[in-house]
Amino acid sequence: MLQVNNLEVVYNDIILVLRGISLEVPDGVIISFLGSNGAGKSTTLRAISGLLEYEDGEIKKGAIEFEGQAIHKMGPQKIVRLGITQVPEGRRIFRELTVDENIRVGAHTRKDGRNEIERDYQLVLGYFPVLKTRLKIQAGFCSGGEQQMLAIARALMARPQLMMLDEPSLGLAPLLVTEIFEIIERINRTEKVSILLVEQNALMALKVSQYGYIMENGKIVLDGPSHKLMDNEDVKEFYLGVKEDKERKSYSEVKHYKRRKRWLS
Repeated sequence: MLQVNNLEVVYNDIILVLRGISLEVPDGVIISFLGSNGAGKSTTLRAISGLLEYEDGEIKKGAIEFEGQAIHKMGPQKIVRLGITQVPEGRRIFRELTVDENIRVGAHTRKDGRNEIERDYQLVLGYFPVLKTRLKIQAGFCSGGEQQMLAIARALMARPQLMMLDEPSLGLAPLLVTEIFEIIERINRTEKVSILLVEQNALMALKVSQYGYIMENGKIVLDGPSHKLMDNEDVKEFYLGVKEDKERKSYSEVKHYKRRKRWLS
């Protein structure tokens, strides 16, 4: 469905953030996209959704194709109409609007009529029943978990084929994280929406996805089926927090790790 080919992105004509990355999102699957803070994951999502120019970013090389059509030179409105939506990091809801208004805003690019939009509105509330009790409340007064659900609900109202989620677990309690990820799995399974999932909770992301990419310093350094990544010793130690020797490492050993992490080269 989505192909990112040898993409290079520069901010402010100076800072090279993405260094020739390539990735694919097949139809109907969940792809996890992992890496440390500042690795370039959010920049990748902005490049796909056409939002780079609003952050003083620019694609210098490479191409992005969605169902065979080049989209890397399109504006975000056209990209949404093609079937790609993004749930940005930090929710980014319209805090002054009500929950109901926030949800309905997600359908603003659609041309398929009021009846279809109303059908999807009810469908979305079925996934997030807690929002039914908040419809007339200003979104800024909702809890963090409710705001995250609202951001996903808004994205679903665009009737996407591909939904990109940027850190959906950020700042949420563990029970809410579990609930959010269960809903993400249901949406993928029931609505056949492909999902590109950027997430710091690597264990949870790999559990719900079929394939994963790991990014460091603007490059894809490792990829493969999620179950194989979960069994990879480096991934277990540096992303899942599992140590074979069960011993606490000293600071000197941490520095040694930076020298021996061969899959970064």
